[in-house]
Amino acid sequence: MARWKKALVSCDMTLQEVLARINSAVTRIALVVDAEGRLMGTLSDGDIRRALLAGIKLTDTVDSCMCRTPTTVRVGEPRDTILSRMRQFALHQIPVLDENGHVVDLKTIDDFLIPTQHENWVVIMAGGLGTRLKELTQGTPKPMLSLGNKPLLETIITRFVEQGFRNIWLAVYYHAGQIEKHFGDGSKFGACIHYLREDKQLGTAGALSLLPTPTMPVLVTNADILTSIDYEEILEAHATANTVATMAVREYEYQIPYGVVRTQADRIEGLEEKPVHQVLVNAGIYVLSPEAVARVPHETFFDMPELFAALVKDGLLTRYHRIHGYWLDIGRHEDFHKAMIDFPEVFL
Repeated sequence: MARWKKALVSCDMTLQEVLARINSAVTRIALVVDAEGRLMGTLSDGDIRRALLAGIKLTDTVDSCMCRTPTTVRVGEPRDTILSRMRQFALHQIPVLDENGHVVDLKTIDDFLIPTQHENWVVIMAGGLGTRLKELTQGTPKPMLSLGNKPLLETIITRFVEQGFRNIWLAVYYHAGQIEKHFGDGSKFGACIHYLREDKQLGTAGALSLLPTPTMPVLVTNADILTSIDYEEILEAHATANTVATMAVREYEYQIPYGVVRTQADRIEGLEEKPVHQVLVNAGIYVLSPEAVARVPHETFFDMPELFAALVKDGLLTRYHRIHGYWLDIGRHEDFHKAMIDFPEVFL
């Protein structure tokens, strides 16, 4: 059980009982929840100390002195946003809630200053031709296009390193020499970088066949995805679900530019003017178990959707993980232009 779960308390517990919970959880704060796990308030050891000085007794209940309007964050908010909010309010801990107000985590300042080190491999697919960006990629691979005075791929690698992922494999093909010259062995970026050199284009999954046999789940991402997501979160969700493959997905809205007619036989039953629809789209980020990686055909053009289709067909458990925060697939000129505008605000 995660240590923070020991800090979940009910509003009818005594302050003495809560102090014991805080001490056991080593969190310096208790999270007051209802029977369904929804956050009702918080109570820090400092709150209890001030309450005692004001005359409250240890036998009094949490309800007598808890903070009923705590600062919180939503699940999936970018790490930078969470850290900024903690600094803004001088917090050492901040509860993480789902969309219904249930407590799903407790972030502490140490989570950001001392990230957990992960031995999992990260594979970044950086071998594409970038044909949709045409003249921008005629002599430069798309992952090496500059954003904020450094290559897009450098930002992706830096964010992995900041979250404790150092073991990185770059799948390279188009102008591979530029990528290898810039990143080398990765030491100057705090990473250990190896290369999967494609002799021919292998698609968005085929280069995985060039890996040595992994012993733990592998994080895979396309090299044109600019995002602020928490990679550790999707890795933990994959492990918790005990699945062979996890696909990150993103909500996407589109509007039909016409009035939609609902019919039954030849009768009109209703009309809806320019309706907006929501779908989940592939975000280009995955976690694959060693079993899933082993199913990638050797040195054959193979895309990630083909791998998931094969796993589903064989009855193996695959799942999706909904991501939040900033995400942009830089595939078109307008996407790259948006990335240049967004970059200083989101990543600097």
